[in-house]
Order: sequence, then structure tokens, then C-alpha cells
Amino acid sequence: MPVWCCRCSLAGHFRSYSGPETEGQLLNSFVQYFGDSLGRKIKRMPLIEETVLPGDSLLTLPVVIIGNGPSGICLSYLLSGYRPYLSPEAIHPNPVLHTKLEEARHLSIVDQDLEYLSEGLEGRSSNPVAVLFDTLLHPDADFGYDYPPVLHWKLEQHNYIPHIVLGKGPPGGAWHSMEGSMLTISFGDWMELPGLTFKDWAASKRRNIKSDRVIPEEIACYYKHYVKVMGLQKNFRDNVYITSVSRLYRGKDDEDRNQLHESISTRHLEMEDGQKSLIKRNWEVRGYQRATDGSHVPFCLFAENVALATGTFDSPGRLQVEGEDFPFVLHSMSDFGAAISKGKLRGKTDPVLIVGAGLTAADAVLCAYNNNIPVIHVFRRRVTDTSLIFKQLPKKLYPEYHKVYHMMCTQSHTVDSNLHSAYTSFPEHNVLSFKPEMKCVLQSASGLKKILKFSVALVLIGSHPNLFFLKDQGHGIGHHSNQPITCKGNPIEIDPYTYECTKEANLFALGPLVGDNFVRFLKGGALGIARCLAIRQKKKHELIESGDGGGDGVP
Repeated sequence: MPVWCCRCSLAGHFRSYSGPETEGQLLNSFVQYFGDSLGRKIKRMPLIEETVLPGDSLLTLPVVIIGNGPSGICLSYLLSGYRPYLSPEAIHPNPVLHTKLEEARHLSIVDQDLEYLSEGLEGRSSNPVAVLFDTLLHPDADFGYDYPPVLHWKLEQHNYIPHIVLGKGPPGGAWHSMEGSMLTISFGDWMELPGLTFKDWAASKRRNIKSDRVIPEEIACYYKHYVKVMGLQKNFRDNVYITSVSRLYRGKDDEDRNQLHESISTRHLEMEDGQKSLIKRNWEVRGYQRATDGSHVPFCLFAENVALATGTFDSPGRLQVEGEDFPFVLHSMSDFGAAISKGKLRGKTDPVLIVGAGLTAADAVLCAYNNNIPVIHVFRRRVTDTSLIFKQLPKKLYPEYHKVYHMMCTQSHTVDSNLHSAYTSFPEHNVLSFKPEMKCVLQSASGLKKILKFSVALVLIGSHPNLFFLKDQGHGIGHHSNQPITCKGNPIEIDPYTYECTKEANLFALGPLVGDNFVRFLKGGALGIARCLAIRQKKKHELIESGDGGGDGVP
């Protein structure tokens, strides 16, 4: 199958990649060419066979970001040269942290020692840089305070690192596909990204935000607008699907992890004008872009570094039981909402079966309840289980979820052996199988089995990232080797201050992939990665200017 490849088709388009003064122009030209080639100029696009590997004139982007949700957007913002500084009038409520910030007030946070700054801080993330950046943007937020950020932002174009952000849909990622009628669990200002407050955006759009919590549609629009107003759109490509991310070769630095962080693996390439340029060829990224006519246009490009910002909404969790693949067993709120809007459940006498005890399952209960659809609610935990998410939510801020929790406790089949007309819960029950006649076999903790009739089943037990494009689907880069990556049980193992994968050099991850499910904390990943790449970029430029080094590696 023919595929467009930047290795040869861009070789004549860009002949020199040797210094910071040309990098911005390089990426702008690449992005323009990338967009034009996959859009209006498809017929003129040079093609090669996938098996053809030209050996010279290679274009390598410093960073490719996979995923255009809030994680990818925030990383692009920092790589574009935006730098956070301590505001002149700011006083952080943590006196120890404030003293540290004052010591290097003249430096941006990106240029400071993140390990030193984050030492001793505590928060709702296991990643120290995430806690640090959150307390700088939302000081003492977990104590109920609404202090302003202690940072102000400057655009320093000399700190720009060429990059491209690839996403399946418009900027905002999965927020564009979430159920639109539900409120976010986080406050609107906790969902915002640096440099543009959510309230200011809402006011500029004349949006009437009646609550601190907002619907996903508002957040999705905010993220899309953020990319535009911050001037990041030149780095973004939509409708892009990644099929493969693979290493081109393994150098000596892969054998010595300690040396990896001290040096830069490089290769000298002779350019047409006789100049030598240092280019790291670490990753090959393949995929396709879906054109407006629905056709798929393959592409291939190189990257020095790859950042995974895909989130965890790709693969819904499954029960792995008999009959789960029947068409009347759904696994997403969007499918359930579509079934309701199309009238497929209108006039049904049998209840909807909802499996799960998280907030998404609670959203489904509310959705069904508000549409006068009876519900059977099945979950494995006891209603008194302290780990239930409802136990962690204040009643005044989340009344709708506490309404569901109240029903879970008081309208259980154990309280009344008969099904309630609107809602009946089955705590401490597992689904054993689904039957073709729309029946479900449940088993209680005591081993007692029940068979229930339903109209449609909705399994909402979480979701997992789909890293099929990585070697072994990414099973080798988690905390537990040879197991699937999950945001809670097995996140990607990273260096806590650079967010580089400890088991794969030049591969970074942030957001839910490393356990940060809230937008508040994923921004710390962008800070850690930006600092790491800025240091390496500076070292590379120093090597280029000095003309030092040789062979395949520079000590």
C-alpha cells in the first residue's frame, strides 16, 4: 500500500535543520505542507511504498504529541514558549514554598528545580510536580479557598520547541463526545488551562454559567477556543489516527539509563550545503488522516520524542462474561443517550439494567430516571463501602449524586424483595451472563443466583487507554510489566519530575495515563515534560554551536 512519508517527500522541501533560529519556520512549513498534502493537494502528494526506506535527507520533529485533549493542549502551550513566573504582588499561602519561589523570582518555573520546589507538598495526586503546579495555579483549593494563581505568563518565542499535536477529533479530545446534559465533577475553574480563565472565556462568549460546575459541552468549547486564542492551532492536526509508534533503532544510551539523562544520542548527517546537523532519530510515527470525503490518507514521520496524552476513554471496561457482545448490551453513555433520543426505549415495560457504582453509572441512573425509565442497578460493593465515590463528595455541591446514593441505600432488593417501580439496587452482586432473550443472571455475595429481565443493559465500570499502536500494546511500560495500562491499577511508570517513561527512553506520558485523572493535575505533567525537553534542547544547541561530538553518540 502506498504511503506518504516525510522521509522523502519533505526532503527537498526542508534542507536545513540546524539551529533554533530556523526551527519555528521549519515546523510552520512542515505543518503547512502536512495540512495541504492531506487536504487540497492529495493528488499531488508524492508516494512511496512502505518498504522503501530512503537513507538520507530525513526530517525529524523534536516532539510529536499523541492526543489533543487538555493534556496535549497544555503541553503544546508550554512548548510554544509560554513561561510561568511568580507574579510581583503574589504571596503563596504556603510560607515554605513562597520562600523557595522568592529565591529564584527572576527565573520561570520551567527553569527551576522542580524537585526542590515540590519537596514536602501534599495533594490529591501521587505525582509531586502535579501537586506543585496545582498549588501554584489554585493555592489551597482543597481547603475550600478560591485564591488567585500566584503565576503570570510570558510568551518567550526563543523557548519554542517545534512539535505537532495529533488528535482524532477537534482540540478538546474526549470532552467533545461526553454526555452533554450532565454536570462536570470538577468546578469550571479547575478545568481551565493556563493563561485563560474559564470565567473570562464564558463572559466573552456571553455564556450564562449558573453554577460552579458546568456541562461537558461548555468545557469542550473552551478547550477548542483556547487553542485558537493562544495561537496554538498551527501545531494541531485533527482527524488523525495513529496506527504505529515504533523505535527506529536502539543505541548505546538504551543500555545505560543513567548515561541517557546526561547525554544526547545523536547522528551527524551531511546536508546539501555542507553543514552538519545533529538529528536524533528515535521514533517512527505512522497513521492516517481522514479526509473530508471519508478517505484515509496514510502518513509517516519521525520524532525525537513522543508524548502520550491519549487519556483513558478509548476502551470501555468489560465484564468478560457470556453474552456481553449482544447488541442490547451497551458500554457507553453516548450509546445509551442515542437509544433514548431515538425512542428505542419508549414504551418498554422492562427496566434498564445498569452495572457499575461510579459517577458515570450514576449519570446513567439519573438519565434513565429523568426519562421515566425504570432501573435495575447492579454493583459489587456494599453501600457502606468507604471507597465509594459518593462518600467523597459534599452533599451541597453534588446533590444529584447523593440522590442516587440515597436510592442505592434505601431502594435495595434486600429492603423489599419486589422490584421498585422506578429504581431497584442490587448491592454485592456480580453479573454472570447475559441471555439472548434479554435476561441477566446475577449472583449475590452468598452465592444465590437471580434471573432478571431487562430492555437494555448498560455496563459502566470504567475505561482503559488503548495503546495498540505501541509495542505489545504498551504492556511493558507500566508499573506492573506485561499487564495492560490502567489509570488506577497500572499507570505508566515515569520519572516523577520529567514524566519520561522509566522503561522507554524519549517516550513521555501525562494525564490519566500516569494516574492524573483530573485536569487540575495533568497540567503538572506538561510542566515536567517541558522542563526536561528544554534542558535537552539547550544541550543540543550547545553541541551544534561548538561542533563537538562524532559518530552515533556524543558523550
